[in-house]
Parts: sequence; structure tokens; C-alpha cells
Amino acid sequence: MKKYEVRPETSVTRQKDILAELNESQREAVTHGEGPLLVIAGAGSGKTKTLVCRVAYLVSQGVPPESILLLTFTRKAAEEMLRRAAALSDPRCERVTGGTFHSFANTVLRKYADLIGYDRSFTILDRSDSHDLVGFIREEMGFSSRTVRFPKKETVADIISKSVNKNLTIEDVLTIDYPHFSYLADDIEKIAVRYATLKREKNLMDYDDLLTNLKLLLVEHPDVRRNLSESFRYIMIDEFQDTNRIQAEIAYLVAETHRNIMVVGDDSQSIYSFRGADFRNIMDFPRVYPDAKIVFLEENYRSTQPILDLTNTIISQAAEKYPKKLYTRKGGGNPPWLVATPDEHMQSVFVADRILEIHEDQGVPFSDMAVLFRAAYLSFDLELELAKRNIPYRKFGGFRFMETAHVKDVLSVLRIVVNPQDEISAGRAFRLLEGIGKRKASSLTKILAESGSLEEASRALTEVKRSDDCKSFAELLLSLSRANLPVSEMVGRVVNFYRPIMEKKFDDYPKRLKDLEQLEILAERYRSLNSFLTDVVLEPIESSVADMTATDRETDYLTLSTIHSAKGLEWHTVFIIWVLDGKLPTMKSAEDFAQLEEERRLLYVAATRAKENLFLTYPMNIYDRATQMVLSKPSRFIEGIPRNILPRYTVYEYQDSF
Repeated sequence: MKKYEVRPETSVTRQKDILAELNESQREAVTHGEGPLLVIAGAGSGKTKTLVCRVAYLVSQGVPPESILLLTFTRKAAEEMLRRAAALSDPRCERVTGGTFHSFANTVLRKYADLIGYDRSFTILDRSDSHDLVGFIREEMGFSSRTVRFPKKETVADIISKSVNKNLTIEDVLTIDYPHFSYLADDIEKIAVRYATLKREKNLMDYDDLLTNLKLLLVEHPDVRRNLSESFRYIMIDEFQDTNRIQAEIAYLVAETHRNIMVVGDDSQSIYSFRGADFRNIMDFPRVYPDAKIVFLEENYRSTQPILDLTNTIISQAAEKYPKKLYTRKGGGNPPWLVATPDEHMQSVFVADRILEIHEDQGVPFSDMAVLFRAAYLSFDLELELAKRNIPYRKFGGFRFMETAHVKDVLSVLRIVVNPQDEISAGRAFRLLEGIGKRKASSLTKILAESGSLEEASRALTEVKRSDDCKSFAELLLSLSRANLPVSEMVGRVVNFYRPIMEKKFDDYPKRLKDLEQLEILAERYRSLNSFLTDVVLEPIESSVADMTATDRETDYLTLSTIHSAKGLEWHTVFIIWVLDGKLPTMKSAEDFAQLEEERRLLYVAATRAKENLFLTYPMNIYDRATQMVLSKPSRFIEGIPRNILPRYTVYEYQDSF
């Protein structure tokens, strides 16, 4: 009979378990004692594991769980970290206070709101509520009925929110993001002032107020600040590079008495300035705390060394950064490829071919591959190619081609040129016109369907009184029906007609115009409007995203994603398309040093998503309509990289000599 011995678990054995699988740098961060700590965690270096072990280690050292504060960017992330810490070490870890900055602010303000002029039972406005309140003020102040166009309530609310989060004036926000509304700065400022007053009068706070009011409370009431600081003796903040200025200031205030603040992040992955994230927060931490200890996590557990050699080279050229060099103990790996193609379509063909080859020959599931891009519209041509090949995919970070309202509007006009009896498209097209309601649109649709004649519909349109839109649309239909035009010119004429309608319909029309320019580029490949529409409208407009990307039986799908939406994820094989100077970085960012540096970090984030295979592709000789320039060079961020790190390849279309 076997004998066994039962020994009581001690804090020493728990600590050994906690530290067992950590590398030297991770262990240094986890066991850090008192004082400020900055952990620069490179991509794939086990950042989350380090935070989990830090929580577990502190509790095992006898630190009361209630005195630990863990701030993350989603409640789910905090809950998962604390669950893992509890499983690793001690169930008490789940009693650690964990959550987002906003949830923490809400908890504190529920106790102290009366000190800053609010009742503790204040109501929190969600995004929709905020939009409605701004809309009420917009109407109350007479801006909704004026003859000069005024932005919609959602846009005004967004402008006010960006002003708060980025610590910018309304005028500055308009100049950066909505230059076509710059002349309305004074009026929007009046709405912002009234919005703030009304919220206070009605005991309301929006999401931004939770942060600004918490900061106000901490600054104006030193006793509350000290109490909070004494309550939370250890503070940990995840993704510090993504915090805005107010969040960083709140963290510093709460850490005032003990200075036990640990921030974890990667300056090289700071890519959310458009949301208010401040790159300076992580760069200036050692200036705020000159005695801060800095730990670098550089061992990568995701990618092969050839991929890391490329990513290290990309980020090494950044003007301001923490010096780090990622490495891995994984052996082998192929160098990434830089692939030039004659045009956009051949780029799509190459990517689709390689995806099928890797899927069939190497057995890599579609779900372990991704195609990344700077902006959503850059994947339109590829989506068509994937649909032709019957490759299932899902798209993240932007709407699919056929789901954008402005693209649907333009295509509805083109579809009735091919088929005047298409009543769905006709109804949509006629409702675009000023002075045309549902009843009149239905009447015009009936005329078009019964006659099958664009001329008849044009004649009926000219009889609509006091509508320049109707007359212009009548002329457009006649020109499309009578002239033997190239497909791209037909699309161009519809886009030119639609542009002023789009400017009235959407506050963000400059961004949407990029989609329509892409539509024109796609049309250049076609000789027949019918074949163009057949390829573009491969699925019915009414289909849901899930219906269009994978059937119920197909869970193995390729990921298409903007780079911003791909952060934090990883795949066996990654394609980064449109790595073309003028697209990544964008033309606009090239005019601003800070934006240009963020574009470099975007490429770095994209490349560090790859585990085994990485392909960077770009089409040559692309005419950019906005700048009227021909783009032909690879991104400036990779152009000078040695060929032993990034081999170059060129795709040529095969020509059969027989």
C-alpha cells in the first residue's frame, strides 16, 4: 500500500507556483515592491499574464485584496484577469476592485457627488440619451430650422465629447475632424455650454462627465483624495498607452499618498489618438515619477524571429520610443514577403491564391488567417475576389461593401438603368430627391416599372415642381440611357449627381466620398454595367453580416479587418494589403508629424499580429483622385528595409503565348 503525506499550503508554495512559468523580466515586474513601476510590454510578450501574476503575488504577500485597484479598458478584461489570479493563487483575488475608469468613477461619485453639486442619485446618460439631449438643445436654440446647414445631433455630441476627451477647443476639433463645419464653431460652443448647464440642473452625467467630475472631486477635495489613496494602496493600469489625459491625471491623484502605481503598456502600439488616447501619457510617466522603475518585456511568445526582425526594424525608426528589441526562443520561420502587384485587382488575386494555397497545402484553417488594411474601403476589391472563389470571410472595423448606405444609394440608380422594372432600387433612388416623399416615389416607380422606359420616368420627373434635384436626376437618367458610356464614366456621373445629396445626408461625407471613389476604380475593370452590378451585388442587400460572410454550417472563415480592430489579436498567417505610400501612411498624416508617427505604429501593430507567415502587398501605379497623384512606392516605413529582412517580389499576370 502506497503511503502519502499531506502538507499544508503556505504562502511560500503559492509564490513559487505564481512565479514558476515567468521569465526573468516578468518576474521582476511581478515581485516589484513599493513605488512607481512602468512595464513596457512588447507585442506578444505576456502582458496579461504579468498583470494576473502581480495581483496573485500581492495577495499571497498578505496585501488585502480590497486595497488593490486594477483598471482595464473593459469590465470583461478585468473580470477575466481576477478570475485567473484566483485560480492561480487565492480565491480572495476576486475581491480585488477591478474595472474600467468609468466604472471606478461611478462608484466613487455615488459616495461623494454632493461635494461637487450633484445629488448622489444622478442619472447616467448613455450615448443615445446624450444625442437626444443635444438634439433638444439644438432645436431649442433654433439651429435645426435655420437655412444654413447645421450638423446632426450625433455629430454635435461627438464634437463636444472629443473636445472634452482631447482637452481641445470646439474650434480645434472642427479644424481637425470636421473642417467643413469650422464656420459654426461659435454656435456649437453655445450648444456645449447649454448642454453642460442642463446636465447639472437635471442631475445628469454622460460618460465624459464621470471622468471630468471625478477629477474635479479629487482636485477640489484633498480629504477625499487622501481617503481614496489610502484605501487603494496598490494601483495597476492596463494598456496605459490608450489612456487619455484625464484618466492619467486621475490615476496620479489616487496614487498620491503611496505612489504604488504600476502602469503596463506599449508605446509602439499607441494607435487610438482619434478616440482621445494620449501618446504622451506613457512617454511622460518617468517625468511624473523620476524614481520609477522601468521593466521591459521583450521575449515574444507569438511570432517567429524573421517576423520580429521586421517589426523591430519598422519601429526602430520611430522618432520617440522606449528602446526595446523583441526576440523569441521559437526556432525556424520564413522571412516576411513584400509583394508588388500591377494593380489592385492583381493584389486581390495574389492574396486569394495564397490563402487557398496555405489552406489546402499547409492545412491552415481560414479562421487562422487574416487580411488587414488601413481603412475599410480598401478591401472592396478583395471582397469581390473572395466571393468569386467561395472563400468564407467576416469583416470587422467598418461596413461591408454592400452595407454602406451611400454605396447602396449610388448602386440603386445604376440598377434601374440596367433594369427599369427593379422597383426596390427605383424606390430608393427616387426617395433621394428633394421634394419626393413616399407617395410620389411610389408613383414614379410605377411609371418606370410599367413603361420600362427611363425617358418616361425622366418626363415625369421634370413635371415635379420646385425641385432642382428632380430635373438634374431626369437629365442624368437620359444621359445614362442614351449615351454609350464606359462603365466607370456611368458610375462617375451618378457619383457627381449624388455628391451634393450625400453632403446633406451625412455629416461625415468626406470619408464616405472615399468609398465612392473606390467604386469608380472598381468599375474601370468592366465593359458591361450589368456584369459590374452582378459582381458587386453577389448577395442580396437585405442579408445580415452573418448571412453574407458564412453560412450556419461554415464556422471556418477568413478575417478581414482594419488594423485598429485587429489590435490584441493574432493569426497564423497575416496579409497586410495596400502598404502603399499615400495609403499607409495616408496622404493627410504625412502633413502632421504626430499623425505620421502613429501611422508607423499602425504598421507595427499589424505586422506583430502574425505568428508564422506575413505578407505585405501593394499595387503599383494607383491614381489617387483626391490628390490627383499617381501612387507607386511602397510605404516609406518599409522602403529602405534590407532585403535579407524583407525580400521583394513582383507579381506579373501570366500571358498564355498559345
